[in-house]
Amino acid sequence: MKAIRVRLWQDMVNYKKPTSFQLKETYPLPPYSTIIGMVHSLCSYEEYKPMQVSVQGKYFSKVNDLYTRYEFKNAMKYEAVRHQLQVGEYGVCQGVATAELLVDVELLLHIAPEDQTLVDEIYDAFTCPREYPSLGRREDIVTIKEVKLVTLTETELERQIKAPHGYYAYIPYEIVQKERVNLTNNVTGVTYTGTRYKLTKNYELVNYGSKKVPKIFRRWNKVDVIYASATALAEETFMIDEDNNVAFMA
Repeated sequence: MKAIRVRLWQDMVNYKKPTSFQLKETYPLPPYSTIIGMVHSLCSYEEYKPMQVSVQGKYFSKVNDLYTRYEFKNAMKYEAVRHQLQVGEYGVCQGVATAELLVDVELLLHIAPEDQTLVDEIYDAFTCPREYPSLGRREDIVTIKEVKLVTLTETELERQIKAPHGYYAYIPYEIVQKERVNLTNNVTGVTYTGTRYKLTKNYELVNYGSKKVPKIFRRWNKVDVIYASATALAEETFMIDEDNNVAFMA
């Protein structure tokens, strides 16, 4: 299977958890839907192109930053004592909120479109992007360190492959469940095995109303993963590129 391997760097970034509000929390790595959205934006795709993605990376630290937050209630008229801003006849509240940011993020991505004829097109989009690419918020600009066409081969390992130093990955839960990787790490005497997430990947539009009064909502397809630093075990089968990088495709 042909894929595009991309190495990225970001200064300060937020990959927002959709359930966080008072503090805009961030995932430790970008979820699949965020990466797929970036690919579609760079390639100017107007319809969904199915693809598999592997996400690995690390960050140096976390900080909290302030940002301006706007809130409004549907059809609430402007009141000078309540609202800071007036938009037409409606009122908007303006205030301060906090966002959690990752610092000095390094990412190693493998992107494999289901339609293999799109590989060169996606490669060109990363090599000569039509605009500054961003990942996370619109202002979270990406520095592209490497773009390479690779071939992912399903390989039974003769010896174990450790994650690059300090790197973590989103590992599909079924791989962990079958004990094909070793997640246990000992740091200053503390044993930990990773964090479980259900990450969004793609969605379909579903009408929960009627034909006359449609109510269209997104129904997300999610991937059950473990966020951890993993060692791929010998005598197990994994997708490997020609530089001996393990790709946890999902």
